[in-house]
Order: sequence, then structure tokens, then C-alpha cells
Amino acid sequence: MSDNLNRDSFTGKWGFILACIGSAVGMGNIWRFPVLVSAWGGMTFLIPYFIFVILIGSTGVIEEFALGRMAAAGPMGAFAMATGRRGKASTGAVLGLIPILGSLLLAIGYTCVMGWIVKYTWMSLDGSLYAMGQDMGVIGGTFESTASAFGANFWIILTMLISFGIMCMGIAGGIEKANKFMMPVLFVLFLGLGIYIAMQPGSAGGYKYIFTVNPEGLADPKLWIFAFGQAFFSLSVAGSGSVIYGSYLPKNEDIPASAKNVAFFDTMAALLAAFVIIPAMAVGGAELSEGGPGLMFIYLVNVINGMTGGHIVGIIFYVCVLFAGISSIVNLYETPVAFMQEKFKLNRVMATGVIHVIGCIVAIMIQAIVSDWMDFISIYMCPLGALLAGVMFFHVLPKEEALSAVNMGAKTTIGDWFYPLGKYLYCAMALIALIAGAILGGIG
Repeated sequence: MSDNLNRDSFTGKWGFILACIGSAVGMGNIWRFPVLVSAWGGMTFLIPYFIFVILIGSTGVIEEFALGRMAAAGPMGAFAMATGRRGKASTGAVLGLIPILGSLLLAIGYTCVMGWIVKYTWMSLDGSLYAMGQDMGVIGGTFESTASAFGANFWIILTMLISFGIMCMGIAGGIEKANKFMMPVLFVLFLGLGIYIAMQPGSAGGYKYIFTVNPEGLADPKLWIFAFGQAFFSLSVAGSGSVIYGSYLPKNEDIPASAKNVAFFDTMAALLAAFVIIPAMAVGGAELSEGGPGLMFIYLVNVINGMTGGHIVGIIFYVCVLFAGISSIVNLYETPVAFMQEKFKLNRVMATGVIHVIGCIVAIMIQAIVSDWMDFISIYMCPLGALLAGVMFFHVLPKEEALSAVNMGAKTTIGDWFYPLGKYLYCAMALIALIAGAILGGIG
């Protein structure tokens, strides 16, 4: 797929790692993770969550990076390479369209959400967000009008222009440079915000709750299912984004070490969000019982506006959310952009333009149904993409080739545990994510 394509690449280990962290750090870290930590009893949720992060980070994340680098192509080329070993390259190419389509459709839904984020970031900067005070009627009405049919057209177009501008500059010149700036700033700002929240009266109750362990709660199977779902989706294993970023990775980079860093910093971002949001809700005397858009665009606006220095807190918070969103959306659009380059031999700017025009038009049209749109993609297409990538790497590729792809550039040969853990446990977990999500209406 990539023989005639002059592929861009990351310039170094940390450029790649920061881009992958950016793809993983997104809305799930900010508007779902703190709610799950709160709903399932603080450390009671975090214990199984940490276990699943380790399992997925040491299997699925490594597998997708290695599969992409080995093929030097996105999902279509990578799957074709794997099945081509058995004389069925065309079958793999067709199956590779599933995660590509899933990435595009998820990116389109995410574009609607990013429109809201760009608007609220601007409102925080110009003071209009803080001017709402704690009037829940005004706060709720503002979001309701924003998240309605054709309610954020201008902001969606602006979002697409930002994404287009970054992606047109390529992997090293655009995506890598943007993440080298955004990710460190995001962590520093979130850390500073966490310190400020910790100094507010009443925040101690939030921290106490986070570190609470309920042994009886650990016996609840649903706790483990939702902890697994959060880890699975947070680490962005879907057979697309990690595969395509892996395809831009130089052969001398250590994939297991990179995967470990991505899992670690993604978890740190999620924990920072929890250490900001749960104590903040405690400071405001509010119960953290609702996640999703309502948390970030209604309840937190009310809490932040009631704080001393709420205007500054709001600016910092929404800039962090903006950076998390931008870094994720460029990763989601990169898979279909790379497909256009590989399949139709378009140059970077043309491929990026075609995908962004499609994304912008569809995003504007689906604003009234974006929640159902995102649910369908996350419940069915993302786990299916992850499962297909896992099967291609662990079950279709010869074992020796798969291990060689992982160990290339690694300082230490990966342990004997990796292959059976990935082949049997990780692939089974990807299947469970698909089945459990369908039964429970989503687990991540």
C-alpha cells in the first residue's frame, strides 16, 4: 500500500510518545473518568483500572504500534500485509476499511464536541462564561442552544480549520510539533489547577473520597467491566490511531518502552483530571453524579464560577480541555487522511482537505444526534477495530515476524509472556469490550 508513498515520520522518541499521549488523552479522561472514580468509590475503581491499563498497555498498545511500523501503512495496508502472508491480501485490505471508517466517523462526532469546546474556551477568555455566574438557567440554556441542531456551526468550522492547519504541515512539522507544545502545557496547567483546587476550603473531602477503598465493591463484576472499558478506550486501541502513528515510527525506536510511557502519562492525565474535578465539586458542595457533556459544560461551569478566581480557573480548565481535544482529533482524522494518500496517491494537503471538508459537512448535519452517533461508533466499531488488529497481529502473522516487529529497536527483548498474553487474553478482552458494550449500552 505504501510503496509509492513518500511517508513522513516522527523525528524522535518523545515526539512520537507525546503525539500518542495526545491521541489517548481526550474527553474520556476529563468527563468520564472522574465520574467513574466517584460513582464506584474512589480507589475501589482505581485498583481494577490500573490492572487493566497495565494489561492493555503491555499487549494491545504494543501490538498496534508494531503492526503499523511493520507495514509502514495504516490499517488497510497493515491488515493486507498480515493476510498476505497467507495469500489473502485482498481480504485484509477489505477488513482494514472497518477501523478506517470507524476512525472517520468517530472523528466527525468528535468534531461536534470540539466545536463546543472551542466555543467555551473562547467564552472563558472573553469573560462571558464567568459572567453567567451560578445561574443554572443561563448556564444550562447556553449549552442547550450550543449542542442543538446547527447550534455550533461557526465553531465546528473553526475547529476544522485548526485541525486542517496542523495536519497540512505533516507528521513531524505539524502533529509532532503541536503535541510537543500542547501536551507539556496541558500537564503543567492541570497540575497548577490541581494545586489551586487543593488550597480551597472543602477540597479535602474530595481527596478523602478518591483514596477510599471498599472491599465489598471489588466483588461487583460491573465494577471490573466498567474499569476495563475505561482503560480500553482511554488507551485508544481501536485498530486505527495507534496503528497509523506506529507506521510513522522509525525502525530504531523502542516500541515496548514507548507503549509504557503512553500508558503511564495517559493515566496521569486521567488522575490529574480526577484530582481537579472531584475536589472542585466538593468545594462547590455539588455531587459528582453526572458525566458526559453535562459535567463539563453545565455543572463545572457553575462550580468554577462560584470559586475565588473563577475566571482564571475557567480559562485554564478549558484551555486544557481544548489541547486534549485537538490532540485527539488530529489522530482520529490522520487514519482516513493516510488512507487517501495511500490508496489514491493524493498529496498531504489534498488528502487532508478532502477528509476535512467531508468531516465538516457531516458534523454540521449531525449535531442533533451526535450522542447516538458517538455511542454507536464507540460500542461497535472501535472494539471491532481493536479485535481485528489483535487477530491480524497475534493470529494471522507468523509468531516470529510478530515478535521481530516488537523487538526491533528495543533495548531489551520482550518477555515470553507477551505473545500468549496478547494472543489469548488481549484478543479475548477486545471481544468482551464489543459484547459487553452491546449488552450494557457502552462501557467506555
